[in-house]
Amino acid sequence: MRYGILLSGGSDVDFMIHGIFKYSFFGHEVWITTSHVCVLFVLLILIGFAFAANRAMKKGTEVPGGFQNVVELIVEKLDGMVDSSMGKSAPRYYNYIGSVFIFILFSNIAGLLGLRPPTADYGVTLPLALITFALIHINKWKYQKPMTIWEDMCSPLPKFIPLWVPINLISTIAVPISLSLRLFANVLSGTVMMALVYGLLKYFAVIWPAALHVYFDLFSGAIQTYVFCMLTMTYIDNEIGDGIRR
Repeated sequence: MRYGILLSGGSDVDFMIHGIFKYSFFGHEVWITTSHVCVLFVLLILIGFAFAANRAMKKGTEVPGGFQNVVELIVEKLDGMVDSSMGKSAPRYYNYIGSVFIFILFSNIAGLLGLRPPTADYGVTLPLALITFALIHINKWKYQKPMTIWEDMCSPLPKFIPLWVPINLISTIAVPISLSLRLFANVLSGTVMMALVYGLLKYFAVIWPAALHVYFDLFSGAIQTYVFCMLTMTYIDNEIGDGIRR
C-alpha cells in the first residue's frame, strides 16, 4: 500500500509510520498518520461489537445461547481476572481493565487483518501507560497518609534520612516508561519480523507465514495484553493496600 497501512502486499510491504495528510491547527502543522488510521479501524470494530453485544443483551434470555453466550463469557472471564488480582477493590476497575484489555488485544492482533498494529507505535502505548500511572497516584493519595508516602519514598532508610528519595523517585517515574516500552517493543519486533518475511521472500511467502502470524500476532499479542493489564492491576492494588477495607 502506498502509505504502509497494510503490512502485506508483495513489494509494497512496509512497517514504518507514514503521514497520510496534514492540516494546520492554530498555526501548527498536524499530521494524520497510518497509526491514526489503524486505531480508527480497531475502534470501529470494537464499537460495532459493543453495539451488537448491547443489542444481544437487551434481547437476552435466561438461558444464553449463540452470541449472548459469547458476550457473557468474555465479561465473566475479564471480571474474574480482575477479581483474582484486586480482591474487594475489583468492582471499581471492571470497566477500565476490561476496556484496556480488549483494546490492546485487538490492536495487537491487527496484523491478522493485514494492518500495522497500533500498539507498534509508542504514541499509542505511552498514553495507556500514563492513564495507569495517573490511577496509581490517585489511589496512593486517596488511601495513604502523606507521612506514609514520605516513609515509602525514604525506604529503606528512616523517614528523617531522605537519601533514597531521588532513587525511589526515579523508580516511580520509570513505571509508565517500562509499561509502555515493554508493550511497544514486543509488538514492534513482531511487526518488523513479519514485514521482513514478506519483503524479503515475496512470492515465496505464501500460506506458511500464517504460522508466524499465530505466534507474533495472536500468541505474543495475547501475552503482552495480559502482562500490561496484570501489572496495571498490581500497581494500583499495591497503592490501595488495606484502604478499601477501612
